[in-house]
Amino acid sequence: MSTLIVPHSIPSVAEDCEQLRKAFSGWGTNEDLIISILGHRNAAQRKQIREKYAETFGEDLLKALDKELTQDFERVVLLWTLIPAERDALLANEATKRWTSSNQVLMEIACTRSSKELLIVRQAYHARFKKSLEEDVAHHTTGDFRKLLFPIVCAYRYEGDEVNMTLAKTEAKLIHEKISNKAYSDDDIIRILATRSKAQINATLNQYKNAFGNDINKDLKADPKDEFLGLLRSTVKCLVHPEKYFEKVLRLAINKTGTDEGALTRVVTTRAEVDLKIIKEEYQRRNSVTLEHAIAKDTRGDYEKMLLALVGQKDD
Repeated sequence: MSTLIVPHSIPSVAEDCEQLRKAFSGWGTNEDLIISILGHRNAAQRKQIREKYAETFGEDLLKALDKELTQDFERVVLLWTLIPAERDALLANEATKRWTSSNQVLMEIACTRSSKELLIVRQAYHARFKKSLEEDVAHHTTGDFRKLLFPIVCAYRYEGDEVNMTLAKTEAKLIHEKISNKAYSDDDIIRILATRSKAQINATLNQYKNAFGNDINKDLKADPKDEFLGLLRSTVKCLVHPEKYFEKVLRLAINKTGTDEGALTRVVTTRAEVDLKIIKEEYQRRNSVTLEHAIAKDTRGDYEKMLLALVGQKDD
């Protein structure tokens, strides 16, 4: 499901570090060399490179990259170089400092990582920012947004496939009652979304559709301009069909007037080693063009090259 292309035979970690140091030397930065190395190494290899670079040259690789690179290219390389938990912690921290679409980013991290991954993200957040993710989410959000986001960032779900069908039918009926009464932020809806396993939620929502005729997200579109309802729909989609959620994020990032580089960079760097292959297939099915084609059309220069490396486009 990963789109990352790692060569069968790669240089030693020491050699990669030497080459990166060489890319920073001289009059100009060798961006192609940086892409050829970091754009084709997995998370464990990138971690080794960063550790060896610090040991060899007495400088954090991230600081070296920060000095040499600029703008969107710098952002994608720096995010990519971080280990996944550090990256998520950074993205979550940035989200707690903004008041626009940041709630969506917090939800995305909380709902698409495994229970163990989310726990490690919270630990990484604590180590880096000297406070808890839960604390910052509670401070950043208000009202119904806090009521939904706080429990999902604290979640530790059962990860197995076992499903209780009796419970699924009961909770489908309960959710339908609450939605029919427009009690969208009801404690029971949030409890189910924040605590049940993804397999159990999927079974419940299938029962919902079978019993009441509509997909739940259709019933949650009562007011398309309601931001909380939008977040609730995204939460459901992230938990059950993450590939469809991320396809939509990419479609909105690339197809609207002016590219949303922040969203594009976030999805590519966080999903390249997870499920970007499936997201790419969904993107092509939905838009009749490949993700590679869309990225090449909408981006330029080294930023474009790095994105295309991560989405798995082979070099010519």
